[in-house]
Amino acid sequence: MQKYPRKWIAGFAVMIISLIAAVLMLTNCAKQPLLKKIGFHTAVYDKEGLLLPWINWEEALKKEMNWYYKAPIGKPGYPVYFYATFIDSVYKPYKTDLIPCTQLGMGIISYLKYWEYFGKSDSLPLKYAEQMGLFLANLASTPNEGIFSNFPRSTGNHEQIPLTRSSQGDAKYGEQVIEPDKGGIAGYAFLQLYKKTGNLFFGERALDIARVLAENMRSGSRSRAPWPFRVDALTGKHWGERNGNMVYILRLWDGLIEMGSEEFVAPRAKLWYWVREIQIKAPESRAKSQWIQFFEDMTEENNRNSWAPLEMARYLIEQKEKLDHDWKNMAQKCIGFTLNHFAIKMPGGVTLMGEQDSDPRPWGGACSKLGGVAALFYASGGGEKYKEIALRNLNWVTYFIDSDGGPAALCDVKDWRKGSWQEDCHTDVVHNFIDALNAVPEFRTK
Repeated sequence: MQKYPRKWIAGFAVMIISLIAAVLMLTNCAKQPLLKKIGFHTAVYDKEGLLLPWINWEEALKKEMNWYYKAPIGKPGYPVYFYATFIDSVYKPYKTDLIPCTQLGMGIISYLKYWEYFGKSDSLPLKYAEQMGLFLANLASTPNEGIFSNFPRSTGNHEQIPLTRSSQGDAKYGEQVIEPDKGGIAGYAFLQLYKKTGNLFFGERALDIARVLAENMRSGSRSRAPWPFRVDALTGKHWGERNGNMVYILRLWDGLIEMGSEEFVAPRAKLWYWVREIQIKAPESRAKSQWIQFFEDMTEENNRNSWAPLEMARYLIEQKEKLDHDWKNMAQKCIGFTLNHFAIKMPGGVTLMGEQDSDPRPWGGACSKLGGVAALFYASGGGEKYKEIALRNLNWVTYFIDSDGGPAALCDVKDWRKGSWQEDCHTDVVHNFIDALNAVPEFRTK
């Protein structure tokens, strides 16, 4: 009997396993018939059955922005989607809740990126970004006293503006409860406004928030983050030891350090050490994961999410070697965590992204975030797999922008409608498209 070298046998085995995997993949695809309609539109596919957008991405974004430019002005002199998280298809609020830091902080980031991408030719995105910043700074802060004095509110009730009390999950614990990580989002947004406009007011707000965060930072460990998830802004009583969203505090401190604020060098180094050595390396189980707690309406303290690891991956990809020599492996691990636990496979080669353990549906912010981050990772040498994920994911999201530009918050064929959560409809979506368009120029014609 002829004997073959062991490495040949191993090679044959790998080939056979690969063929079996390919057959299984094709079989799974065959089990998912192509959808005739997705969201608001008739579905369009290429000759290989892969999903195409119903409209060019740039045109889709323009339609959506124009829809929001038409939003009525309400109390107190701002567009309705500034102060209401829940609005319907005709801009009418149907709940009193507001999540100002996430909704307006990410809105500022989105609008500034949109303004720059289209060559600064349209002044409205910049104007609206400034107005979001003024609302957030002047009408959505805690009292000027206590542990988190004059700090951005994570939640509020727009029946009283300026905002005076918590809503959503924060309200379970008290009227003055805030989420420190959301202050990081607001602070970073203020800093970007200062850089783009030169308005010192926004720079001062960013600096104040950064200092409050530094003053209230604690030593992180495997069982607790450098800040708890929820804190009573007046007393300091807190809930939720693990807290996954550290990236915008890092971004805020990075930006201030670059401008000469050396007071943040030491706390920033301490925070990055915790992220690198504990958060990213933590087990993925709900009991030990550090990608825990982000969404304002949820109170489960073991609730993993896709939002925080994808935003950390974005940061790693943008910073690269400047941040850490192992940036690529860490970014891939962050993205891999979300794909392992929250990926949703759909017909047409589409991978959607679920939001969290407690609600794994593909809400617009988390879902489009996968597309934006995958595009950035592909452009940084991550491989063709990520290009395909980004392209099909964001193609899918376009179907949830109606012909008039009005979007849906939930990118799910089984349960969606125009309107709802405004960060999932709009403010936490636009920047993901812009990042993908900047990272992969050929997407501009898809």
